Amino acid sequence: MATNVLLPQWGMNMEDGTLVKWLVKEGDEVEKGQPLVEVETAKINSELESPVEGIVSHLMSDEGTVVKVGALVAVISQPGENTPRPELTSNRSRRSFKRPPGQLSQTRSGRKVPITPIARKLARDNDIDTDNLTGSGPNGRITEDDVKKAMSNIDINQSAASSRQIVPKARQLAKKSGVDLSSVAGTGPNGRVLVSDVEREIESAAASLAYEDSISETNTLSGLRKIISDRMTLSVRSMAQVTLTTEIDATNLITAKDNLVSLWRPHKIRPMEQDIVVSAVSTALKQHKRLNSHLQNDTVKLFNEVNVGVAMAVREGLVVPVVHMADETSLLNIARRLRELAAKARDNSLNVSDVSGAGFTITSLTNYDIDVFTPIVDPPQVAIMGTGRISMKPVVIENQIIPRHTMHISVTFDHRALDGVPVAEFIRTVKSHLESEQWLSARSEG
Repeated sequence: MATNVLLPQWGMNMEDGTLVKWLVKEGDEVEKGQPLVEVETAKINSELESPVEGIVSHLMSDEGTVVKVGALVAVISQPGENTPRPELTSNRSRRSFKRPPGQLSQTRSGRKVPITPIARKLARDNDIDTDNLTGSGPNGRITEDDVKKAMSNIDINQSAASSRQIVPKARQLAKKSGVDLSSVAGTGPNGRVLVSDVEREIESAAASLAYEDSISETNTLSGLRKIISDRMTLSVRSMAQVTLTTEIDATNLITAKDNLVSLWRPHKIRPMEQDIVVSAVSTALKQHKRLNSHLQNDTVKLFNEVNVGVAMAVREGLVVPVVHMADETSLLNIARRLRELAAKARDNSLNVSDVSGAGFTITSLTNYDIDVFTPIVDPPQVAIMGTGRISMKPVVIENQIIPRHTMHISVTFDHRALDGVPVAEFIRTVKSHLESEQWLSARSEG
């Protein structure tokens, strides 16, 4: 029995994928698990594998085609099986009747629509464009009544335009300037179009043209940028988001990072503050499990594993690769994993497992002159933490003003799933870890 190969959904945010390169041809024998085609999504590149052993009967789309999740990509048949191409089968079923010759009208797009001979002649004689007509006859056939209806609409519009009162000089000015009088609102008695109305329309068109001339570039939201736009819009519209912020004394954090430089030199890894932050957050999530969860269909699902997403900037926006089992991973291995994921993000080579499974996300502007910002939750997660830059500032300790390194962390959460107190307790735990010389020392040695 033939097997239909559908494009799977790799991650909850995936809506479609581009078939970059076919790795097989029709007629090839394939094994179960053998890659069939390279697929590129907005966040990852991956290979779609054959679910069964068999022979490739049909490749349903060309390279470069964007297909939706769940779309038919290929058909795998068993030896000796003659499997008709699905799209050809459906076409035959739609065309099981024969139309008399001369009853098809071809549109500009090349699509043929059925039309009766009388309707075609009537449309041709009255200059009616059948491209935009919707047929009311059987199987969408355009009938004489459809064409007459279109003619009636044109007559109504023309009558409305001709019944308008237009000052002769205004009509002359409009003709000279190429102004469509149907779009000009008349301000004279009974809506009469005056010369000033036409002049205002000319000035408006000139201003619009000047504005267009001032634009250096336009970019349509597409690909990753479009997905980010859609996801963030969904997040803000669907969640009751609240942000809590606190300041952390990061002096011990900086000291711990500096002490790791010599320890990690043999591993050829330079420590960063983010390595320690990921470790502190993952440890806190193990204690505050409600933040390590998803909200789906009014159900909060808490995770056993602590998988932390770390937002990384790429050319078109952000990707969020995941450090899996971060709470059980040593600080050095967290650093290794982050460097590996960052390299994949730059090369656009992240795979499905790299971006799947996060229960909580960290996003950072540590390297920029940003102290505090409000991160936006990525659904179905219920919380996200943002970290600002580390800077030196005077701090009062035991009635003395002492220079200390400080940073702000901000946690945005979905108030439908969480209240402020458990989030505040989570923040207090993270703050305690990052300020504690004992915790930082123990984690650095672990």
